[in-house]
Amino acid sequence: MSTLPQELALLAYDGTTGRERTGGNLDLGLAGAVLFELALAGRLDVDGKRVRVLDPTPTGDPVVDARLAAIAADKPRSPHAVVDRTAKRLTQDVRDGLVAAGALRHERGKALGIFPVNRYLPRPGAGDEARTRLASAVRTGRSFDARTDALLTLVAASGLARAVFPDRERRPDRKQLKALAEAHWAGAATRKAIANRQGASAAAASGSGGG
Repeated sequence: MSTLPQELALLAYDGTTGRERTGGNLDLGLAGAVLFELALAGRLDVDGKRVRVLDPTPTGDPVVDARLAAIAADKPRSPHAVVDRTAKRLTQDVRDGLVAAGALRHERGKALGIFPVNRYLPRPGAGDEARTRLASAVRTGRSFDARTDALLTLVAASGLARAVFPDRERRPDRKQLKALAEAHWAGAATRKAIANRQGASAAAASGSGGG
């Protein structure tokens, strides 16, 4: 069974261009997926306003377990701070695993014949099972399992709703997506970490423009 980070990554990459579609926030989305994976496995929870390790036993996935060990070795932090720290090098590690498994194809090229470009193309059928689960959850209003709820939450928090649900009539509305992203502490933390990054980028752009 694929992990939540693997499923989110497969949904994030465009099958034609090989480019990720979160607007540069895939690392934070994947970090939220790691936290969800660990929370669903009973390894993490929030105690007060800090993330606590309940059980340091490895889950069996090397990418997830490396982050569990790092969280366990660190001091307790707020959920969005844990998302930020967990995101470091995470996209590369998840991608490398999917490439090794044959679920993603890595292509190297050049933009304008000069600038190196890396593309990651999901193999045909990769991610389809996750898309089917998500479509069913949206259509019926119920997912039947916590993993699908978590994945839908991550899609909402990471800004992938339009990519995953290209048909507007079948896409959850913005209020539903916001409610989903705030329903679980890992989703709320992912949303906050992304909002903080976007706010910092906007402030930096405004500052440089004003100079």
